Amino acid sequence: MGRGRQKAKHTKLARELKSFSPDLNVAALQREIGVPAEEDEYVDKWADMYADEDEDEDSQTRETA
Repeated sequence: MGRGRQKAKHTKLARELKSFSPDLNVAALQREIGVPAEEDEYVDKWADMYADEDEDEDSQTRETA
């Protein structure tokens, strides 16, 4: 007989969680996940670490020619 009460309790809890909608602070969420402020241009922070592939191919064709 205990199963009926347990099931009813879980059903009640599930209904409460389903209808629960917390206040959402978008600005705080953006700060937390690190979304940059509106930038007009994409900047690749790793671009300076490696040479461009096009330049590598050009130098290889010059060396073989």
